[in-house]
Amino acid sequence: MSSSISIFWHRRDLRTEDLRPLSEALQKEKNVLPLFIFDTNILNRLENKKDARVEFIHRKLKEIKTTYQEHGSDLLIKIGEPLKIWKEILNEYKVEAVYAGRDYEPYALERDKAVYEFLQTKNIRFYGFRDHVIFEKSDIVKDDGKPYTVFTPYSKKWKSKLQDSDLALQSCTPHFKKLYSTSPLYFPSLKELGFEEAGIPFPEEKCSDEIIKKYHETRDIPSLHGTSRLSLHLRFGTISVRQLTRAALKLNEKYLNELIWREFYQMILYHFPHTIEKSFKPAFDNIQWENNEAHFEAWCQGKTGYPLVDAGMRELNATGWMHNRTRMVVASFLTKHLLIDWRWGEAYFKEKLLDYECASNIGGWQWACGSGTDAAPYFRVFNPTTQQENFDPDKIYIKKWIPEYGTKKYPDPIIDHTFARDRILKRFKFALDEKKAV
Repeated sequence: MSSSISIFWHRRDLRTEDLRPLSEALQKEKNVLPLFIFDTNILNRLENKKDARVEFIHRKLKEIKTTYQEHGSDLLIKIGEPLKIWKEILNEYKVEAVYAGRDYEPYALERDKAVYEFLQTKNIRFYGFRDHVIFEKSDIVKDDGKPYTVFTPYSKKWKSKLQDSDLALQSCTPHFKKLYSTSPLYFPSLKELGFEEAGIPFPEEKCSDEIIKKYHETRDIPSLHGTSRLSLHLRFGTISVRQLTRAALKLNEKYLNELIWREFYQMILYHFPHTIEKSFKPAFDNIQWENNEAHFEAWCQGKTGYPLVDAGMRELNATGWMHNRTRMVVASFLTKHLLIDWRWGEAYFKEKLLDYECASNIGGWQWACGSGTDAAPYFRVFNPTTQQENFDPDKIYIKKWIPEYGTKKYPDPIIDHTFARDRILKRFKFALDEKKAV
């Protein structure tokens, strides 16, 4: 067994700079070995073996590995169930401490609890750090200590509590001399992981200041490159949220608010983990959904006869990304026009979105349905035709994704808007009133 080491465990932080747990490990320990575990509990649930997210992770890990090798170290890669992997690691290395960024999704909490308890039995220190958010868990709560369930007061307190220290650069590179010296370590191919290249491009890891400056003017126009498109990089931590927040504070408060929304949903998921499967507002679980499979399939394929809805779904299917305005429109259409359970749509996004993040996706779907925190009320039903007229009046976005638009090949609407609106108002009102009467 080699000399004593400490381990920095990469998870949703696929970078080597401005990374707090790595910085802390390098400053407080010696012989720090970076680790990444391809978690088979997650990989085995992915039916699509051309899942672009696995390809993205694999590509970024290769870059990280090269960086560490340039400093005489390397990245330890393991494949398997995390608890079993940790038992293997302790047979190979004499580990004194483990450092990692905290994650707040239910599976991650369960995983980390099991690993923490195991390491405790071996007298190995396990340190978790706030890193992929500015504020976590119960950092921003009401005066009585209870979590906020409305965004605006949460965001006001978030902004009032923010200090320069919360945004300080977490320097790593100057301390790379503390990395564990090792010969090159094994790096699996994508094929060895059971996956193939997806063949779709990934959004760039950078965004111009000009886009963020104009964000409030361009963010709702799906035909424009008017958003940062950094959500994938935030999801997997290839960019630091501190870096983006520093930019937002200088350039655009509306963009800053979107970053705060992300943290709001992280906090909601932590305090209300039942929202993964159930509505935040319990009354909405009484709704009698239609769940018409033919309608759902038409929605998935972008063949509903509503051009903005269809363009959004085709963009998602082709690229793994969808413009935020369109995400709201397609989610509202599925739940309120087609009366299909929001969980069906959330699951489809989970399968397709490159930037899928459990907290934000569930929060967004429940917002659109009306069942979540701070949600659009159930009687607010987006008219997809009006939305198109407002945000894609020249049909630039629509024609890009629907080449047959305007021809006989494009389908008629699968449902009438007025009928759908009247039906949802009656159905939701009945379910919610019935709950109140119980």
